[in-house]
Amino acid sequence: MRNPFAGQRMTKADIGAGVPGAIAGVPDGMASGLLAGVNPVHGLYASMAGRFFGGFGTSTRLMVVTTTSASALAAGSTLTEIAPEDRSAALVLLTLVAGIAMIVAAVLRLGRYTRFVSHSVMTGFLLGIAANIVLGQLPVLLGAPSEGSVAALKALHVLTHPRGIDWRSALVGVAAIVLLVVLSRGRLRSVASLGALVVPTAVVLAFGWDEVATVADAGAIPTGVPLPHLPDLSVLSPSLLAGALAVTVIVLVQGAGVAESAPNPDGSRSRIDRDFCAQGIGNIAAGLFRGMPVGGSLGQTAINVTSGARTRWGSVWSGLWILVILVALTGLVGKVPMPTLAAILIVAAAGAFDIDRLVAIWGSGSISRTALGVTFVATLLLPVTAAVGVGVGLSLLLQLNQEAMDLKVVRLRVEGDRLVEDTLPKRLSDNEIVIMDVYGSLFYAGARTLQTRLPDPAGAHDPIVILRLRGRTSVSATFLHVLADYARRLDEVGGRLYLSGVDPRIRAVWTDQLLAGQGVSIEFFPATHTLGESTLAAYADAEIRLHGHGRD
Repeated sequence: MRNPFAGQRMTKADIGAGVPGAIAGVPDGMASGLLAGVNPVHGLYASMAGRFFGGFGTSTRLMVVTTTSASALAAGSTLTEIAPEDRSAALVLLTLVAGIAMIVAAVLRLGRYTRFVSHSVMTGFLLGIAANIVLGQLPVLLGAPSEGSVAALKALHVLTHPRGIDWRSALVGVAAIVLLVVLSRGRLRSVASLGALVVPTAVVLAFGWDEVATVADAGAIPTGVPLPHLPDLSVLSPSLLAGALAVTVIVLVQGAGVAESAPNPDGSRSRIDRDFCAQGIGNIAAGLFRGMPVGGSLGQTAINVTSGARTRWGSVWSGLWILVILVALTGLVGKVPMPTLAAILIVAAAGAFDIDRLVAIWGSGSISRTALGVTFVATLLLPVTAAVGVGVGLSLLLQLNQEAMDLKVVRLRVEGDRLVEDTLPKRLSDNEIVIMDVYGSLFYAGARTLQTRLPDPAGAHDPIVILRLRGRTSVSATFLHVLADYARRLDEVGGRLYLSGVDPRIRAVWTDQLLAGQGVSIEFFPATHTLGESTLAAYADAEIRLHGHGRD
């Protein structure tokens, strides 16, 4: 087995790059815990374990496996149905199940299916996630009570009941946002999140503002080195399994996007299934260390790259540095004001609104606009697990619809030893030979679309249709049904259906016995190495059948 660390020796640059990654990872991890509705320390543990254990196996060498807003929100959506006292245990178990599912996906080589998730659908989902984060964190930012089943309603309740806002919390939260925006535009952008934590925390402690909620209010902060723990299987439920699968889909699709945005420095290609496995290992490790779901993070990977990391050791070292920070500064973690974590989430979410991307999708046609809008609204109004289902289902429908819409059927006329494209007639004529070529998929909806575009043989005598299948190596049962029906219609008027350019694999499936069972007879002309040769041979045979002589 090839050593995954071949040519990947650790460098001083990797050790140094881990420091800013850890500094940025601490507040991001805590903020993810807040987003999931659990003690923020779960995010810290996940950020540490995901980076360290996940970093060892990624084929995208600079990818950082850590907490992400989308996976945190999906996990939090699942936990709303679970009793508060069981949520920590349920989160840990959900993370472990998601990790196992990711490894299964890697073993089954499901990475290729991520390309079926429409860009418009994924953008709509991520924008919906970003909007949910901004709206959902507004009550925490302002220290106000909220009511409502979805984030939008909670934000509306806060805005329509301004007397519930705590001015101290609001001041701390807004100050944190200002610090984030200002610091991120200068040389201190790598420590912007840390600055947004430290300065407001110091202000709260200096003025003794006990009214401002802190991390310690969300639960006890364990001290010392975190140790592995076995999960509590008693909290396993169907809803938790569904949530774990939703997290799996989100993490894997996002991870594929990270692989595209952070190519390997040596030019080697990323292997998406290996990245699946690495993220699965990262989640299992995060779960065992009482963490939450992790995945390839675009933002944290960008920090890893800009900090000078050269190999996967940059991610591994950032995990080790987080462990050092966690052990050394456990007492200070509990004093961090919750509004500052909300501020970090809101600023990060606001950065997801890419106007140029929206304009590009909006200008790509009604299908893209519909996909974007439907997914966005579903993410705002439905639980994240349901929104993921809507997005995946919509992607598949769009794929099938696009295949059907892109189908083009043309006629090929014989001119000497050449085949020239022409317009396909709607009806066949007596003793006519029509050669057809099809551009597009012939699976499912594509086959049905072809059925509507085949020339009508009704009223014609002895027509022959030659369908060119060059380059097609597999076919569907729907396509066989369509061709069998058309062959029978041709037979009824004394005609015949020919298939040219047939791949041996298709012929091995469509045996004479199979066709006889369908009550049809079709002439086959296998593909050769010379383009058009089998089609011209079929044309010559058709002329002999019609006229009893060869082609002129």
